[in-house]
Amino acid sequence: MHRTALIEWLTGFVPNPAAPQWRERGRRCGGALIGIAFTGLATHLMFGATGDIPVLVAPMGASAVLLFGASDSPLAQPWSILGGNFVSALVGVACARWIASPVAAASVAVALAICAMFLCRCVHPPSGAVALTAVLGGPAVHASGFHFVLAPVAFQSVALLSAALLYHALTGHRYPRAAFRPTPQAVASPLAALSQHLLEPLELPQKSFEQLTCEEIMSIGCPAVPATMGARAAHEMFRRHGASTLPVVDAMDRVVGVVTHHALGDLTPSAGLERIRSALQRTLRRESTRMEETVEAVMAAGVHAVHRATPIAHLVPIFVEQACHDIPVMDDARRLVGVVRHSDMIRWLHHHAGAAQAAAAA
Repeated sequence: MHRTALIEWLTGFVPNPAAPQWRERGRRCGGALIGIAFTGLATHLMFGATGDIPVLVAPMGASAVLLFGASDSPLAQPWSILGGNFVSALVGVACARWIASPVAAASVAVALAICAMFLCRCVHPPSGAVALTAVLGGPAVHASGFHFVLAPVAFQSVALLSAALLYHALTGHRYPRAAFRPTPQAVASPLAALSQHLLEPLELPQKSFEQLTCEEIMSIGCPAVPATMGARAAHEMFRRHGASTLPVVDAMDRVVGVVTHHALGDLTPSAGLERIRSALQRTLRRESTRMEETVEAVMAAGVHAVHRATPIAHLVPIFVEQACHDIPVMDDARRLVGVVRHSDMIRWLHHHAGAAQAAAAA
């Protein structure tokens, strides 16, 4: 028992097998290069090389990792970097001025910065380093006082974000990503599908909830999205099937993750961004192919997929703790064979309760 728990815990240290394709990796690394270079150059041109204002503060490197390397994350969205860096710098400067001990000031600054980011809904991990920089940045940072909040922190945050917005637009990557963008299908389809699913006849063996397995309750013939499929094609699959979540499979039909309708979002670029891109391409006198985002780049990896012989009672914690709506079911070769949905379990409970009432009435 303890050995199994230890092995399960150690698997959490295994690297995530899902990674973007090499072209996408190159695009993200190139973006970080351009973003940091632009931010440093803009700071130098705006404030000169007097030494009073750092050309780059270290937390901008961490922000670049999110804005270019993990731009789909909620932690990398515009309000996260702008609000997070601003409130953290403000808190850090205040702690540096009013708390004499550097260690105490640093500890309080990071804690209060996290609290402020939660209150403002702008959690941005590099902002913790911004608060530390305000406390431990040295005499030049301390001498600037609250001016440190605006220059360099706010200015460099805006410069880095501007570079990210333009770079993602020019390379065909959708950024920023809305936290929630409802669509008529996303709202109506699950309710309609659940109602229809509950009314369908159910033929299951007379087993208890603990005895029933995923294979006996799962929905089969469910569509799956190849990891290499383009985002536009996947968006069409969601539209056609009216689903909110679909499993993602590799070339061997093995489950590698899931993708949600909201992760794909609206793939139609704005007219303004299209005009900017076209103008730059004409200026450079070259044609560039649009690097279309694949499902692999936006899917959620490390998904809880289960074996078909797994008792459905084991799925309850996954549904609750992981906020899953669909759990992929695999065979011995990790190939997708079906999906257990919320509606599958509700349907079983509905009919099981009806059968129990009928037996009690008899």
